[in-house]
Amino acid sequence: MQATKFVLPIIVIAQFCCTSLWFAGNAVMSDLVHTFELPESALGHLTSAVQFGFICGTFLFALLTIADRFSPSKVFFGSAVVGAVFNAVLTWETNGFMSLLLLRYGTGFCLAGIYPIGMKIAADYFEKGLGKSLGFLVGALVIGTALPHLLKSMPELLPWKSILLSTSGLAILGGLLLLLFIPDGPHRKSSQTFDFSAFSSVFKNSKFRAAAFGYFGHMWELYAFWAFIPVLLNTYLQLHPTVDINTSQWAFIIIATGGIACVISGALSQIFGTKKLARIALLLSCSCCLLSPLIFYVESKFIFLTFLLLWGMFVIADSPLFSTLVAQNASPSIKGTALTIVNCIGFAITIISIQLLTYLHAFIDSNSIYMLLALGPILGLIALNTRKSNQKS
Repeated sequence: MQATKFVLPIIVIAQFCCTSLWFAGNAVMSDLVHTFELPESALGHLTSAVQFGFICGTFLFALLTIADRFSPSKVFFGSAVVGAVFNAVLTWETNGFMSLLLLRYGTGFCLAGIYPIGMKIAADYFEKGLGKSLGFLVGALVIGTALPHLLKSMPELLPWKSILLSTSGLAILGGLLLLLFIPDGPHRKSSQTFDFSAFSSVFKNSKFRAAAFGYFGHMWELYAFWAFIPVLLNTYLQLHPTVDINTSQWAFIIIATGGIACVISGALSQIFGTKKLARIALLLSCSCCLLSPLIFYVESKFIFLTFLLLWGMFVIADSPLFSTLVAQNASPSIKGTALTIVNCIGFAITIISIQLLTYLHAFIDSNSIYMLLALGPILGLIALNTRKSNQKS
């Protein structure tokens, strides 16, 4: 029997490698715009294409209960390989705007077999200390998401096509690691039949529902913030022409620091409680949204970047906590499907917030638009506090 002490590091490495596909297009967005003569709105559209693909993928995976009917490691591997191919084809010179949208959609669809499946595998191995395990796992997702920005910050070493090919290679490597070294977990309960009712039945559990709605509020803010980090940095540079900031490098640092926050929040959840920390993180990220218009006018680059670093930590710190609450309050036989359902709805919400910011950024010359991201955390806090009130009554 394989020693479980090696399981989590392998899952974490695989998740890191494969989720680098997520923002690979965003990291080379300026090159894609220039090479393929894309409109200025390409950032929002191509980011939303990935999210929409992920939504469709998670919906289909949940409807067919793929994560509970088939070996998760094999699903993860197949998704990683196909996603890597879609990502690599972005480098073809014959692409146009529509083909780029379809390729990013396909990549997002495949990520449905990577991110929630990785959490399902972790849940199958670690019933105790799941919050800590998912902290590492979501941290790997965050750093993997940030990686393309780091590669982009070294144009003399890696031109944009090499960045895309490198992330595709990493995804295949991550898929192989899980396929070869991670068998089905000891706590996995396989389902042999379709369960079309799973999509609605999971929300009948009030504890599950509270965790899910808290997660949805968190997701309203998260990916819109990540997608607009380069915009936030460039806006500050325009307002302060004498300031020098490497946008790609700092986009990586801001997002990747959130990975550290996930590990810390996962560990602290063992001491202070998962739900309590989730509420604190939502409140802090909400505060960052509301303060965001003021930070652009601070003359100190140090204060501005520190604020973004803190926002980057608070915005993601609750993600492993909500995933833990969802997994713990779902029926064991449909745990993978429950995680996939929540991811599906959560990422559908990200499309709305990303497109809203894209529209407002194009037509409204105001940095106050980022305050709208506070709506998600506010609603998430209401959902969690409603559950708390119900418990007392």
